Amino acid sequence: MSNDKASTLRRPGAAGNAAKSAPRPGMPGGRGMETAFGRPRNSLNNRFVYAVISQRARGLSIGVNLNPDQGCNFNCVYCEVDRDNPGKGKRVDVRGMAQELESLLGVVAEGGLRRFAWFRTVPSELLELKEVALSGDGEPTLCPNFKEVVHEVLYIRSRARFAHFKIVLITNGTALDVLEVGQAVRRLTNEDEVWIKLDAGTQRHMNQVNRSEVSLKKVLANALAMGKRRPIIIQSLFPLMDGKGPSPEEIEQYVRRLGELKVAGAQIAMVQVYSAHRPPHHPNCEHLPLAELSAIARRVRTVTGLRAEVF
Repeated sequence: MSNDKASTLRRPGAAGNAAKSAPRPGMPGGRGMETAFGRPRNSLNNRFVYAVISQRARGLSIGVNLNPDQGCNFNCVYCEVDRDNPGKGKRVDVRGMAQELESLLGVVAEGGLRRFAWFRTVPSELLELKEVALSGDGEPTLCPNFKEVVHEVLYIRSRARFAHFKIVLITNGTALDVLEVGQAVRRLTNEDEVWIKLDAGTQRHMNQVNRSEVSLKKVLANALAMGKRRPIIIQSLFPLMDGKGPSPEEIEQYVRRLGELKVAGAQIAMVQVYSAHRPPHHPNCEHLPLAELSAIARRVRTVTGLRAEVF
């Protein structure tokens, strides 16, 4: 693999829309921070690998885009990806991805992110690598060579050329019951994390928010199965749709689903409660007020005893 770090950063890039998000409460603000938080995924001119300051990672996250075709089985109302103009190529070029990842890991290790204008004013502690996230412009587990990508990232970590990093799989959970996906996830260690999306407590609300043919029942079943094998993190985004937030009844049903998962044996390490930070492609949703997000997290903690944080 190439050791020319600069050449990888100059490679022509693919999808990833420009987006802007507010810093997480408690993180430094200011013009430089807003720029760092809001960088598009193709800022480094890579095809598969990107660097962002992530609120939920609490710092620097290197992302691996497993969906160059922007393929997804959800069509979330809050999503910023333009699926009206899909990308090209379903399969990830594993060799190219690995070169980009190793190059960016090297840049981070050398403190090289400072040479990019949008990282220059970011506090040093936020430029410490927190994770390598398997994510994308769609659902990463739908990638046809998902297993191969996971194995390559694990191999890069095992070579110990760079500081040890945590791997995070960010998924809607719908394909976790697929044999090859399950086999790949089982290769992750206990320190790695699986984040599973749960944006609703009822099928009706899921239809409105996620707009998918996949049932809530399937999402919950896959979350439970995974949670019985290893600790999981539930990621829940509540948008303001047409000026309205989720109803109190919907929140009660959502909290009940979490409680049912816990009672059934799912190991839920944390519930991430957040809202739409990036401008959606279909602009009929906005950011839910912090007070409402805090009330949801408080209800989760009170009823289920689970750890819940607002981002």
